[in-house]
Formats: sequence, C-alpha cells, structure tokens
Amino acid sequence: MADTVPILRLEQSSRENSILHNYNILLLVLIVLCSFVSLLIVYSYFPKLEPNELIHFKLPRNIDDAKNLAKVLSNYKDRYFFIVYIGFIVTYILLIVISMSNSLQSFAIPGSIFLSVISGFLFPFSLALLSVCFCSAVGASVCFLLSLLCGRPIILKYFPEKALSFSNVIDQHRHHLLYYIIFLRITPFLPNWLINIASPIVNVPIGIFFIGTFIGVAPPSFVAVQAGTALYSLTSSSNIVTMKNLFVLIAFSLLSFVPIVLKKYFGDKIKLA
Repeated sequence: MADTVPILRLEQSSRENSILHNYNILLLVLIVLCSFVSLLIVYSYFPKLEPNELIHFKLPRNIDDAKNLAKVLSNYKDRYFFIVYIGFIVTYILLIVISMSNSLQSFAIPGSIFLSVISGFLFPFSLALLSVCFCSAVGASVCFLLSLLCGRPIILKYFPEKALSFSNVIDQHRHHLLYYIIFLRITPFLPNWLINIASPIVNVPIGIFFIGTFIGVAPPSFVAVQAGTALYSLTSSSNIVTMKNLFVLIAFSLLSFVPIVLKKYFGDKIKLA
C-alpha cells in the first residue's frame, strides 16, 4: 500500500501539470485570437484614408515616420477615438510578440519606442502611460507563455549559460522576486528578450512577471510618452533621452532596490533575534 502512494502523487502531479499546460495553451490562444480579431475590427471600421495619408500609415522606423503617422491619426482621433485607441493597443501588443521571433528584443526595437512616443502625442498623458505599460506587460506575457509552452528546448540549446546564470540570480532573489523583476525591467542589465523567454524556465510566476513588467517599464515609458508631448519639435530619436530623463531612470532604479535592502536588513535582524 505504501508503494502506491508515490505513484498516486506522481499521477496527481502529472494530471495537474497537464491541466496547467492546457490552461496556458487556452490563455495564449485567446490572447492571440482576440488581438487579431480586434485588429480586423479596427481595420474594418477605420475610415478610408486619403492617398497622401495612406503612405504614412505604417509602423514608424524613425522619428519622421512617427511624426507623419501621428499627424494622420490625429486627424481621426476625435471622431474615431475608440477605433484609434484599440488599434494602437492591439498593434503595440502584436509588435512586441512579433519582435521576439524577429530579433528577440521585445522593447529595444525602434517601432515600439516610437509607438510609445505617438501615444503621448495622441492621448492624455496618464492614459498614454497606462496604455503603454499595459501593452508591454501583455505582450511580454504572451512571450512568456510561448516560452513556457515550447521554449525550454530552444533556451537550453542556444542559451544554456545565460539560462543557468539567470536561474542562479532568480534563486538569490526568490524572496523579493517582484521587486527584482521591476529592477530588471528598469535597468539594462539583462536584455528584455531574455527576461521574457527565460522567466518561465526558471519558474517565475506569471502574475509576478506581469505586475513586475507593468511597473518596471513605467520609467522608460514615462520618458517616451513625455517626448510625445513635444513630438513636432523632435528632430531625431536621440532627443528622447536627455540628461534629465537619465537621472529619472537612475532614481527609479535606485528606488527599486530600497524594498530589497530593507527586507534583507530587517530579515537578518529578525533571524539574529
């Protein structure tokens, strides 16, 4: 009878993993399906563009593209606010997911940066910032789920050393994982593509991953959205990063370490007591 207990536990664990696997597949399919359906609806209801506007209706690759696209969208924003807003949200999320397969750099490609800038030009600042953070978190979570479902063999084959290093780092910060994910998102110590696809491999909970990403991308997104308010005065993408903005990023990075330091300090005090 005792010999059957481990077998039953193993079967139960296998059954739970199978249910979780199916749930992750369903969640991923729903997100992708909803994104494409929403994009199709936006395309269907969006007004017909003039020929001189249509040539600028594309993903921005430089600051001039961003200016021209912002001008086109601003012509329709007041009359078709919901369509423009939903189109922005879905495009941003899909861009992050597609970028992982293209260059494995979810937040480093110019398109997403300039979309963040455009959001600051089109929408109220608070709405733009929340939208960019939400899109970044959802897009990164889709990458997370893709890696969870089929990324382990790829990671272990092509990035074994980085995966091992990331796993060791995560284990060291397991007790304050949320704060550490926020810190990683703010700082450039690890590339975002690695955080996205390696997190499920090292057992980072998707809830912590989502919240940490949402909060962590806020400071750099703040910089880009702020630049959107002065879009017409920008002459190059390098203008987005100023000394003032760099100080803001450094300040947020240091602040993200405060909870970790305090918890470690007081935790040691408690243990010594």
